Formats: sequence, C-alpha cells, structure tokens
Amino acid sequence: MHPIKTGLLALTAATVLAACGSKEDTTAPDVPFADWGESHSAKPDFATVEYKHPLAVDDLYKLTPKNLALLDQEQVDQIYARLTAGPIPEGPYEGDLFFPRGESGKTRLSEIAGGKLRGLLVNVGVKKLDLMGELLWKGKVFYKDEMLLRNRIEDLKTLKAVGLIEETDDNPLMEIEVHGRDQWLLFPARLYCGQSLLDGRRESIIIDYAFTDQLPGYRRMPDMMAGRDGFAIRDEIRMVRPGFYLGRAYIDRAFVVNFVLYNEDVAEAAKADFMKTGTVPEDCWTGTQPRKIITASAK
Repeated sequence: MHPIKTGLLALTAATVLAACGSKEDTTAPDVPFADWGESHSAKPDFATVEYKHPLAVDDLYKLTPKNLALLDQEQVDQIYARLTAGPIPEGPYEGDLFFPRGESGKTRLSEIAGGKLRGLLVNVGVKKLDLMGELLWKGKVFYKDEMLLRNRIEDLKTLKAVGLIEETDDNPLMEIEVHGRDQWLLFPARLYCGQSLLDGRRESIIIDYAFTDQLPGYRRMPDMMAGRDGFAIRDEIRMVRPGFYLGRAYIDRAFVVNFVLYNEDVAEAAKADFMKTGTVPEDCWTGTQPRKIITASAK
C-alpha cells in the first residue's frame, strides 16, 4: 500500500488519541489478562483465558472506544475472545479504526491490500485507496429488520474528486440525517451471525461485503471496492457493553485492523440495567463454555 494511505490510517489512530481528554481514555484499561509470549506457541488458549480471567461488568466499563488503542494486539484479542456478540445493533453508530500499541499496521496493510490492488480489474489508483479505511470503519447504520448495514459518509467531496462516486437519476445517493448532520449511505453489507475468524468458540455478528452488488442501493463505484470483486472485506463485531462494540476487519480473510462502534444514546439508556444484571438479549450462538457474569452486587 502507498505510504500516503498507511500514513493517513496511522494519523487517524493518533488523532483519536490526541482528541481524548479524560483519564480513562488516555490510560490503558486496568483489566485482567493472561500471560503471553511473542511466539504462537506462547499464546494462551482463549477458553483458559476466559475461565481464569473472566471480565467483570466493572471491567467492561473500564474499556472505552479510545483506550483500547493503548493495548497490545494480544490484549485486544483476549478482550474480544471474552465477549459475546450481544444484540445485533439497530440504527446509527459512530465508529473509528485503531491499530494496537506499538504497531502502525503499515506492513500488514501493504502486504494484503497492496496485493489485492494489483488484482483489481478496474482503474483504481493507490491514492484512491487511501480513503477506504476512512470510510469503511467509521460511522455505520444498522438495519436489523433487513439484516443490512450501510456506511455513513459525511463528506463526498474527496470521493468525487478522485472519481469514486457514480450517481444517476435512476439511482440517486441515499441520505440520512444523524445528529443534525446530513450524511450519505454507501457500501451496503449483509448482517448475520457467523463463526469468528479469531475465536471459534462462539459466534460474532458478521458484516459481509462480499455480495454487496446484490443489495438495495448498490452502486458500482465505490461500493464494488469492498465486495468480492474488490477487497472482499469481512468485518466481525462483539459487544463490549450495550451501545459499544469491538470489531475486527479482514481483507480476503486476513486480519488488517481493529475498529469500534459506539452509540451514546443506547449506551446511556441500557447502562443501569446492564450494571445490575450483566446480561443482554443474545442474537447469536454464545457457545458451550459457561460465561461468568460478575456484577458489583454479585461480588
């Protein structure tokens, strides 16, 4: 991948951190982890991690959409493995991508996306790909009844400037207003419960762009770039707590970046009950390993 893209992606993570003001956002969360080593054989088994180091509800509230970026990838993975899918979200969510501490993601993105770029049968320049990370792992809108998702794009100027927007009278751009801001909806994807590519013990919520060309509102450019004729992007998410999801993004089934999704209204509305019970309705299979529910009242 071109240095411009990787630079922008790294800048995004840095900008997120710089924008954080609270102590909990600028300090790595104090939650339990199993010991691990650098080699694959030194990584702990997720079932053991969950059994010996369960995450209490209090621990989940130590995690924020911003301080996850202060952890090592192994720590992010251990957190993800101790989550369940939770309910499939509904409505608009804010989002952002992040690389774990000590990694820029440059090498990985270059190897994976760069190779796919050479295989694309369209005239997609490297600079145009700089935008993908900024678009696909930002704000989203979930349509649970239709099991669909669309990505929210606030500014079309850049996409139009590089020729990535096709708009015709018979296929106008879909719009939405979120918090008083007009936004456009692109990159439709299917939603379903499916096996996690990291942790097969239980299902995750899958955001699948493979057959985006068969979904309502599809337009060839730029939507095809996320589909099976483009980067074959597949995301999966699990719920940290109501209104807050941790995600993993894959290109051709190779992991590329973490991301978060957050809806403050949902988070606030469900907080009191979740703090008390530690449970939510589950839309996906939660696996066979019992998950310990540790609330303040249960300690």
